[in-house]
Amino acid sequence: MTEHARFTVVTGIPVYFRDPKSPWQRGSNENTNGLVRQYLPRTVDMRDYTRADLDAIADELNQPPRQTVGHKTPSEALNEALR
Repeated sequence: MTEHARFTVVTGIPVYFRDPKSPWQRGSNENTNGLVRQYLPRTVDMRDYTRADLDAIADELNQPPRQTVGHKTPSEALNEALR
């Protein structure tokens, strides 16, 4: 059994793959990329950022509730899924 199939069996959370080069199939992913670009434009050198800088950006991006996870924060949704 593949790891993603095992994950689905254990958690009850389905795993699916999108077609390559089809961003319209990954709306929330594309939205998140746009949010990340507010902090990290394509022109920046990632070596200019420390791990602490990147962790702070990730924390900031993960605070707002998301419609895709029932208006919960991503961490709340993950905690519920792992119970």
